[in-house]
Amino acid sequence: MDLGELSAVESQLWRSFARGGVVDVYDGLSAAERAVRAEVVAALLLGAGADPAPGDRPALRLTGACIAGKLDLRFAEIAVPIVLEECHFDEVPLLEGSKIRELALSGCTLPGLAADTAQIDGRLVLSRSHLTGPLVLTRAQIHSNLDLRDTVITVPGTEAISAVRLTVGGDVLCTNLAVQGTFRISGATISGEFDLESASLSNPGGNALDAYHVHVTEDFTFHPGFSAEGRIILSGATVAAAIGFCGARLNNASDIALEAVDVNVARNFDLGLGLSVNGGIKLDGSRVGTQLSFRNSTLTNPGGTALSLRLTQARETDLRTRQPIDGTVDASHAQLGTLYDAPATWPADLRLTGTTYEALASPLTATERLGWLRRSTNGYLPQPFEQLAADYRRLGHEDEARTVLLAKQRHRRSTLPLHLRVWGYLQDATVGYGYRPLRAGLWLMALLACGALFFGAHPPAPLEAAKAPPFSAVFYTLDLLIPITAFGQETSFAPRGSGQWLAYALTAAGWILATTAATGISRAISRQ
Repeated sequence: MDLGELSAVESQLWRSFARGGVVDVYDGLSAAERAVRAEVVAALLLGAGADPAPGDRPALRLTGACIAGKLDLRFAEIAVPIVLEECHFDEVPLLEGSKIRELALSGCTLPGLAADTAQIDGRLVLSRSHLTGPLVLTRAQIHSNLDLRDTVITVPGTEAISAVRLTVGGDVLCTNLAVQGTFRISGATISGEFDLESASLSNPGGNALDAYHVHVTEDFTFHPGFSAEGRIILSGATVAAAIGFCGARLNNASDIALEAVDVNVARNFDLGLGLSVNGGIKLDGSRVGTQLSFRNSTLTNPGGTALSLRLTQARETDLRTRQPIDGTVDASHAQLGTLYDAPATWPADLRLTGTTYEALASPLTATERLGWLRRSTNGYLPQPFEQLAADYRRLGHEDEARTVLLAKQRHRRSTLPLHLRVWGYLQDATVGYGYRPLRAGLWLMALLACGALFFGAHPPAPLEAAKAPPFSAVFYTLDLLIPITAFGQETSFAPRGSGQWLAYALTAAGWILATTAATGISRAISRQ
């Protein structure tokens, strides 16, 4: 390059490069005077400058310049750090396949940045910058932090950030990042934390964040102040610490706002403390090491599934939302560990098919808990009743467990044909399907008293007066009620008229009582 063709700013940059000095042309110069040709920058970075003296540390440090032309550093090896502040780029810098010591662009304006498959030994900083075109980091390797704090990237309707299979050796810092378009970082490996505190992602009707199958060694945080228009995808993610959405706002009305299927979280998955979601949350098959929490959150998806926890596993689950969830909550076949909930915020439509839990933290009676089970609109399902009864048994509350199992049989009865429903009513009235065995004794005592009073006042005539034992109204009535002859009274006396009809009724009642008692009690024993 002919050094005589360099402008004053370019000459100053050329001279300071070998020593790593800062060239600040921001104040006192016009835009034309602050222009630095991209080819001059590329020439310096590719070794065209003067050799450094012993002790010098070459670096490109430039503030306030206008980079004119296309900065093409594709597949180049750049051994010096690049630090540009408050610079403006006319065209998209091309860094594909390059190997760079460190790249820091702070407060810059760019029409985009192409750095796919690039290798950066230190940090990649794009803080406080404004990009009007895509940031491409596909398969790039960054050995330290990726810093996107306070940056605005505006590429609506397409991928604003494309970082598929990005590898970051430190943290991904996105505090106050504002993106219009899709932030795609699927398959990325992040050896630190992924921080989206107060970030704003907007892609209405599409994916605001696609973090499918990312691996994060530390926390994956969206709180506080995070907001998103469009779908957030975390499906297949593995997070070695915690995921937090406290205070975030997600909006993807009438669709899924948060898709986190088959996510593995070593610690907490916190979706509470002020989270507001307009749309569905889908956590099917996810595994949470400690607590899955929705405490004090607001979930709204009217007419659809607001929260899907199918096959989800957690050591603790907190469903104490700020208000009842507006939409269906489907926890089918989930393993919820210790479950925290509150009657005031139970959802109107709750699916508990195959759902299991180790304990219910809220001390409610069986009658109150049955109101919880009745929120299900899936028809008759025995397992939720069995699970609830097992929890009461574990606590030693056998009466509460029997109340739940009796309610299960009554619920089942409503689904049966008429003749079986009649038989069910008989079992319920006599022995409570075997869960109220004392009821059979009460029926027996009532019938015995009725028969004894009647036959005491109207004793039947003996069949053979010489052979008949002394008549006893009580034991005669017992012989009628008990299906087997026990006292010899029934075979020795023959009632007439109304007494005969009462005897028939007592005999029929005894058979019904014995049959229903045997059926109900055997069912109860087999279930327990």
